[in-house]
Amino acid sequence: MYICLCKGVTDSRVRALGRDGVVSPEALAAELGIDRDDCCGRCFAGIENLAAIAEGERLSAIRLAPVGSTRSSS
Repeated sequence: MYICLCKGVTDSRVRALGRDGVVSPEALAAELGIDRDDCCGRCFAGIENLAAIAEGERLSAIRLAPVGSTRSSS
């Protein structure tokens, strides 16, 4: 599902970034190209919600990682 049409941001992209450990609002905005001055700003206003989605995905990936996996928990 699209979260931001201006930048073409999808929830699946946010989840993928979360699995890769990109979970802070600032890091997500940078990775997704979200800029307050470069689009409508709707997704930037909801960046905390996007960070929560990414963090949830990161935690799920950690729980599902096989024992001895190289995924870190940070």
